[in-house]
Amino acid sequence: MRTQTKETQAELTPQKAIDILVEGNKRFVNNLKANRNLLQQVNETSTGQHPFAIILSCIDSRTSAELIFDQGLGDIFSARIAGNVVNEDILGSMEFACKVAGSKLIVVLGHTKCGAIKGACDHVEMGNLTGLVKKIEPSVNSVETEGDRNSANSEFVEKVAEANVHRMLDEVQEKSDILRDMIEKGEIGIVGGMYCVETGAVEFYEHTFNLKQTLNEELAGKH
Repeated sequence: MRTQTKETQAELTPQKAIDILVEGNKRFVNNLKANRNLLQQVNETSTGQHPFAIILSCIDSRTSAELIFDQGLGDIFSARIAGNVVNEDILGSMEFACKVAGSKLIVVLGHTKCGAIKGACDHVEMGNLTGLVKKIEPSVNSVETEGDRNSANSEFVEKVAEANVHRMLDEVQEKSDILRDMIEKGEIGIVGGMYCVETGAVEFYEHTFNLKQTLNEELAGKH
């Protein structure tokens, strides 16, 4: 598996970027790693990096983006924060990845059985975690359920996790003029997804802009 270069990055479209991630996750689920020499990639990226995507995911120890998408050194930017929430620093990192470093795709990746989501469902208050959890509370409030509105209700938790991904996708586009402009021009794509901690599979959510056709085709292929 070759290392990303400025030339290979420039040739990629947002659609191709998501295809790479879809194929990588398929390899991960089937325990078929791509053949790559990581030490060689250390060498080849020593003078620069050209990742094709930036992935915002949770700090959960089971959700390493490089592993679950079977990517090597220099392939993706990985931004990690509990609950995969968006803040000013995350937005700045995304702007750097896309506007400066040339990445073609933004992914907001939630995961099942998320501790931060459960904490938000339970309205946990604990030190600096309080402020982070409050960023998830609008997603908690947006979800309707017939059962308990706390972490004891697993269905509620998963609905909140999905709502949170969609809310963060919206926040990226609402709070960053730079990224919104790039998305509208088709220079980059943005998409959300959910990682299942039980199966290792990522479900991408069909979401707006120039990824719509690719995702329709990919989803159709699963049925």
